[in-house]
Amino acid sequence: MRASAAVLVLGTVLAVGLPTAWVVTRPEPAAGAPVTAVLATTPATTPATAPPAAAAAPRVAAAPATPPPVTTPVPPVRLEVAGAGIDAPLDPVGVMPDGAMAIPEDVDRVGWYRFGAAPGAPGGTAVLAGHVDDAEQGLGVLAALRDVQPGAEVRVTAADGTATRWQVVGRELIEKQALPLDQLFQRAGPPRLVLVTCGGEFDPALRSYESNVVVVAEPLG
Repeated sequence: MRASAAVLVLGTVLAVGLPTAWVVTRPEPAAGAPVTAVLATTPATTPATAPPAAAAAPRVAAAPATPPPVTTPVPPVRLEVAGAGIDAPLDPVGVMPDGAMAIPEDVDRVGWYRFGAAPGAPGGTAVLAGHVDDAEQGLGVLAALRDVQPGAEVRVTAADGTATRWQVVGRELIEKQALPLDQLFQRAGPPRLVLVTCGGEFDPALRSYESNVVVVAEPLG
């Protein structure tokens, strides 16, 4: 499943209902490193050195006769953000028939995109997303993302009881049409955690917010 086909929810229906009182105050639109800059970086590599002139001929690479076993990631079950009041259960989510990422209807629950990386995987970006509010349910648990600052600690607990710790390095309000979807949903590259909800101005005609609050965190320790 291509990322661009699986994440239309971030551009159209991540928020439902009417805006609630949380939009009255306006937090700073960004804090820390720009999201795109963080997601575009890769770990430094050691430059290759030239082989000696009299080096032996290279050996022919051989693949094993049987492929390595496919490992199933342990799904995350809880998200906590220190100091932000975010403590929410996580639900593995996939893709809806229209190609949109499925999001838990309960605004107090957060979805983990199970076709991407899992938090704690050796590489790739794990994406967690949820509704910011709902006309009937009120504010969502991720509404507090708009105030999260760089340096905040994020903790994700898996179904087997193990936990991974992350540190926020950037938060940015990005218009939905400008979301760097290919970067947000990377299956390779350094391990990162991305938290997403809606923000910015509310469009009554579309019944949706015009932007997304995107928080990027990197492994801690």
